[in-house]
Amino acid sequence: MDTKTYPVTRTDAEWRQLLTPEQYHIMRGHGTERPGSCALLTEHRPGTFECAGCSTPLFEGKVKFESGTGWPSFNEPIPGSVESTTDRSYGMTRTEVHCATCGSHLGHVFPDGPPPTGLRYCINGVALNFVPAAVNA
Repeated sequence: MDTKTYPVTRTDAEWRQLLTPEQYHIMRGHGTERPGSCALLTEHRPGTFECAGCSTPLFEGKVKFESGTGWPSFNEPIPGSVESTTDRSYGMTRTEVHCATCGSHLGHVFPDGPPPTGLRYCINGVALNFVPAAVNA
């Protein structure tokens, strides 16, 4: 159980009211969405991916790439936007990624991504909201 206090905190009832049941299961219960099930998997417009729990900007669209895994993948987060912990669930050791502002579970990071970072932030799409970049008129 996470005991850290985050800048954005909510009661369990507030989280349940704010998030959909699927988002709650993933973001607060450390679940995983079904691969290939999220509309953001094919989002390629310029913009920013934000935490669905607190609207913190997490990833710029320019660092998103197609990993073939079925989840949105990114090379690197916006500096300071995510934190990581060791996840030993399901009989394996992985690096969990969570929002640095509200502590919500986002996904995992793996050392098998493309250059320049070599990292693959494999993120549950329902944990994200996409905000398109402003278009100059």
